[in-house]
Amino acid sequence: MLRIAALVTEYRYLSHAQVICDRFLGGYSIDGKWHTPDFRIVSMYVDQFPETDQSRDRAEEFGFTIHPTIPAALRNGSSVLAVDGVLLIGEHGNYPRNEKGQILYPRHDFYRQVVEVFKRDGKGIPVFVDKHLSYSFEKAAWMVKEARRLDFPLLAGSSIPVAFRLPELELPLGCEIESALAVGYGGIDSYDYHALEGLQCMVERRRGGETGVEAVEYFEGDAVWRAGEEGVWSYELLESALSRSDTPGGEANIDGRTQDLVGLGLLPSLVQQPGAYVIHYRDGLRATMLLLNGATKDFLFAARLRGVAEPVSTQFFLTPIPSVNHFSGLCAKIEEMIVTGTAPYPADRTLVVSGALEACLTARAESVRRLETPDLDVVYEPSPASHFMRA
Repeated sequence: MLRIAALVTEYRYLSHAQVICDRFLGGYSIDGKWHTPDFRIVSMYVDQFPETDQSRDRAEEFGFTIHPTIPAALRNGSSVLAVDGVLLIGEHGNYPRNEKGQILYPRHDFYRQVVEVFKRDGKGIPVFVDKHLSYSFEKAAWMVKEARRLDFPLLAGSSIPVAFRLPELELPLGCEIESALAVGYGGIDSYDYHALEGLQCMVERRRGGETGVEAVEYFEGDAVWRAGEEGVWSYELLESALSRSDTPGGEANIDGRTQDLVGLGLLPSLVQQPGAYVIHYRDGLRATMLLLNGATKDFLFAARLRGVAEPVSTQFFLTPIPSVNHFSGLCAKIEEMIVTGTAPYPADRTLVVSGALEACLTARAESVRRLETPDLDVVYEPSPASHFMRA
């Protein structure tokens, strides 16, 4: 049985550590069946222990050891690397924010310590990094580069790309995308990451694959709506995306006709502090993510494809608390990588999203409308397979 080390910032109810590690400790449901992974967590490093900590109870129940350092967790009581895979879950916990509003989670620091153990012990093993690679694109790029240099599998990102989709939309590999738009909700540097990752996992399938990001634009407040009126982003795609929402704001006022959120001009009165993140790709594609708190509590996507009469759209469906079963899709992909030694989709996707988000938040903090991104020249081919969960 394969052995796993989990390196987490904190382990409490509904933290990412809890919803991911619990599935690897007790199993999870997927594809209409209960699945028990063929490996187990044998060691853990926990950076912070809040009053609601569950890691100690889990260690006692499932028989793993909580170690005081990351190298100790990876070696698990021996002098050399003693596990077959690493879960690096640096989400949640009490960490400072910088002037851009980014939470300074220690993912890069955790990863650096992992890499040092790999180099000293002469062996690399599969590593999963939850959500962003880092708040810093420079640090994130180093993480991807080190995985390639030391030749170990790296998987990163959140549950959004592998969650259910309603309807089950996957863009054809090699399609021509004329324009694309995603909608999200929640706070900056957290839920905006999810919406951008949903956007990226769709547009990366365009003809030529991913070419990198040339520049970003950031709008907020009334400037968001003016940008739509000026054609920076498409009201037609917004209407198509919102048609997939299960939680439309103002529904009682319009008898559930979600599209009329756009047609009746209700959005400005419903949305508190809208934000628009416009991504200018190097191949000429322009895509937008709208953060619309008050209009929806869903992650949505729409695109116009060349040769297709109407826009295509979907919702990245997240199952309600407390089941959060959409994490099962992510756990299945982590398990696939650890068992096969091959990441099911490239970590470059997460690198693009991490860099684009940092650039947008930099533009926001500096009150700059457009920010050039010469370092975001990330080129990759997407996985040809579809990885989202199916109902």
